Amino acid sequence: MDILSILGIIVALASILVGQALEGGHVGSILQLTAFLIVIGGTIGAVMLNYPLPIFMKALGSLSLVFGNVHVDVKATIAKIVELANISRKQGLLALEGQIKTLHDPLMAKGVQLVVDGTEPPKIREILEVEVEMFEEEYTLAGKVYESLGGYAPTVGILGAVLGLIHVMENLADPSKLGSGIAVAFVATVYGVGSANLLFLPMGGKIKMKAKELVIAKLVVIEGLVSVAQGENPRMIEEKLSGYLPESQRKKS
Repeated sequence: MDILSILGIIVALASILVGQALEGGHVGSILQLTAFLIVIGGTIGAVMLNYPLPIFMKALGSLSLVFGNVHVDVKATIAKIVELANISRKQGLLALEGQIKTLHDPLMAKGVQLVVDGTEPPKIREILEVEVEMFEEEYTLAGKVYESLGGYAPTVGILGAVLGLIHVMENLADPSKLGSGIAVAFVATVYGVGSANLLFLPMGGKIKMKAKELVIAKLVVIEGLVSVAQGENPRMIEEKLSGYLPESQRKKS
């Protein structure tokens, strides 16, 4: 679990509620079910209209990137590619065919099969890069769904405020209802701006950032297998791929 995501939401909401209390306000005054339904329901509805179902469902599934950890062991990937390079160097490219069943990464397995089939290195890169580009595009669109939620929410919040003010205007004859009515109207704006900037936009950003980590791991696979296909020295392949590692891990490798 990504503790920082959970902690970030808690800190953001707690800061608002504590600030409200310090100002002498009541927490209950900003807990309005009607405003919540208008803002969240209207925002989700607008996004559903904006995106096709597959992209919307992909965005829902991408919540695992927001609240879950991405485990990308680039060092292990590099080690495996160096192992494949050593086998290829000693026994030939065809010897790699026996390694395919042991590979858990579909992209690596596909790449090794291309190497075994004698595909030219530029063609291997081209085929695998198309797959990676599509992978990245899926998560980029998923992130944009949350960015769209963040874009629509403030506007829907203003819509909710206007609806609340209309209700207030309808009750001008009863001054006792004016204060509470106006307060409820502006709560919708708070929900719109707050949900956009405290939840939706940061969630979209985190999805894109973690997707980048996954893409980097796939780029290591492509670069490594192209080098194997070209018959490069395993040690040189390791040195080249180590450039994808953070500086701290590079020193330890």
